[in-house]
Amino acid sequence: MKKFKFIYLFVAFTMLATISCEDILDVEAADAFTEDLIYSDPVQVERLVYTVYNSTESWGLNKAQWWSRRFNIEVGSFEAKFNFQNRDLMRLNAGWTNSNVGVLSQKWSNYWDYIRLANEFLDRIDESEAMQKDPEKVTALKAEMKFLRANVYAKLLKYYGGVPIMENALGLDDNFQLVRNSYEDCVAFIVKELDEAAAILPETRPDVEFGRATKLAALAVKSRTLLYAASKLHDPSTAPNGPLYDYAKASKWQDAADAAKAIIDMVGARDLITVSDATDYQNLFITPNQDLLFARPFSAAYYDFGTDVVSLPDQTQSPSGYGGWGLSSPSHNFALEFNMADGSGTTDAGTTYDATNPNANREMRYYADLNFQGAQFRGRAVDYALADTPSETTPDGPDSSNGVVEGIGINQQHSSKTGYNIRKFQDESLAALTDVSPQRPYILYRLAEVYLNYAEAQAELGNDDSARTFVNKISSRALQPDITASGAELKEAIKRERRIEIAFEGHNFFDERRWMNEAHLGFPIKGLTWTKATDGTVSFTEYTVETRPWFQKHYYLPIPATEVEKAPSLLQNSGY
Repeated sequence: MKKFKFIYLFVAFTMLATISCEDILDVEAADAFTEDLIYSDPVQVERLVYTVYNSTESWGLNKAQWWSRRFNIEVGSFEAKFNFQNRDLMRLNAGWTNSNVGVLSQKWSNYWDYIRLANEFLDRIDESEAMQKDPEKVTALKAEMKFLRANVYAKLLKYYGGVPIMENALGLDDNFQLVRNSYEDCVAFIVKELDEAAAILPETRPDVEFGRATKLAALAVKSRTLLYAASKLHDPSTAPNGPLYDYAKASKWQDAADAAKAIIDMVGARDLITVSDATDYQNLFITPNQDLLFARPFSAAYYDFGTDVVSLPDQTQSPSGYGGWGLSSPSHNFALEFNMADGSGTTDAGTTYDATNPNANREMRYYADLNFQGAQFRGRAVDYALADTPSETTPDGPDSSNGVVEGIGINQQHSSKTGYNIRKFQDESLAALTDVSPQRPYILYRLAEVYLNYAEAQAELGNDDSARTFVNKISSRALQPDITASGAELKEAIKRERRIEIAFEGHNFFDERRWMNEAHLGFPIKGLTWTKATDGTVSFTEYTVETRPWFQKHYYLPIPATEVEKAPSLLQNSGY
């Protein structure tokens, strides 16, 4: 596999999540530069762009909060739950209020900080001395900034529905009584910005610029945005409805298909990188490769949060017996979404699934994505089992609630509550959980998602042959038989394939909402408890870890109460 070098995006400028132009001057040399001087130098202008790359986010859900620097939104999805002490850090059990959404609380302010930075840049760049000195370079940087701003707007739209469209930085004399634009207006704005950026951005980057925006990255954001807009959640016939949530374009599914097809045409509809086994598949997520359309680079020189190595997945997601924290416990419900090796589903008629041996003969991605009882991981078998009669010959499993970790002791708080841990994204070649892979990316957009976007849109348009062609590019790469279903069954097969292929990549939280699949939004989270007999044989019991309720208002986050107090013209979201 071709190896890539990383550009580290000038670490001095990327350590802080929300900093203004003045802050940048303080970092560089507060006594030597003025803002005008920054905009006179193409190199300094480039560094302003690097700062806004922090808006792409990464392994942590919320950098302002200690716990959520170390897990992501999978803990609030069908995929998993937060593991440590069963805490309700996302307040999904308590219910969101306009003053408390748990670890999601800084999303609104963080995103608007980045939009402000982008607007300040875009307000000044055309008339800057830097543009006069090097118009080709600075025009390209302007396209990068427009891409980054559009990507932030796309994220705001997913969380909040329609938001104010601000193309310029506010001044002291401006009206701060902002009004939210309609959902349709926001989609149109994002698409326009991305089309303008894509017209300038390069199709590819040299290896040393891995992690910077390309034409393909811009089109990938457009594809996801239009797919989400076309979905059931935004149909005017569903609730909540009204201008802040509705997308009524008659051509919406064709637009979504066309956006994905633009990327497909650029890559020649090529097959995904082939793999021969679970290890090959795992490696796709820890090394740069041609299937990544946009990713954030990490290295020994650049961590997720300053120099905090435990913001990366090896320690944060490994089972407790390895010294891991196991913060995101995959649900047994989600584990059952993985097929069998022969392509049958675990609940299909005639399935080869053996409910007494749930880890046997599963599809390849099951073994790549999950740690489970008996999985071979870092030189030993994962063991969650509590011994019926603990002894030297039959001890409690090291990954159980009584497991003892050398130098730590019993790591009960971090033992999995569901009998699963996340394996995906982990670099098992590292000698220690606190080491750093030299080239591991945080994946933001990749070709497999685009193929799934296209398959979903084509199925909704009734073009089943085309939908099957592209969903089978995913299925066949996963060493599964081709999907032959049609109609409603095909749509469900595409959803299942999406859940599994892009698992733990930040999609499911939004996918189940846009599909309005409330059975996967409020549900009893199942787990397996394992026990060990004196002869060493293990058995399990399925149990309900907790029951996650569903509140209709949870389709969207509330606008923070403090923001509505400052600008009463901001309409609050439904239910808050």
